[in-house]
Amino acid sequence: MSDMWVDSNDDPRTYGNPVGEKATLREYLGNYRLTLDMKCGGLDARVLQGKTDRPRLFKRDDDKDADFNGAVSDLAVVAEAFAAWKAEIAAADEWLDALTEDDLGEEVPFDDGTVSVRHVLVHVIEEYARHAGHADLLRECIDGRTGQ
Repeated sequence: MSDMWVDSNDDPRTYGNPVGEKATLREYLGNYRLTLDMKCGGLDARVLQGKTDRPRLFKRDDDKDADFNGAVSDLAVVAEAFAAWKAEIAAADEWLDALTEDDLGEEVPFDDGTVSVRHVLVHVIEEYARHAGHADLLRECIDGRTGQ
């Protein structure tokens, strides 16, 4: 097995020249999602949408660290986590598709105040970038694979 993820000709990520702020944000977000997905591949071991009444995934009142404590090397747990993540991505993308460039400046509730949709999207991109880096380090420790 190669220590690289994919041949550059087969890389699903795009590095184009998107036109407009929303297209640029979408490309960065999509590329970091793909990067994180690629880094986890082969291993076996909603405020913006106004849906504040939905329960948070993998959160329990009786265990504040349920998201970590429940992360065990069980194939069914891993499959459930990836399925939940991809379902959340699909819901977020559907919502993002409906936005216009002007909507990026809209304010949404956050803690005791508000932030812009743009701010939240950039933060999500930042989080994906950070966690893709963590995943890269962990994957290299597991089987020596390094990423692009």
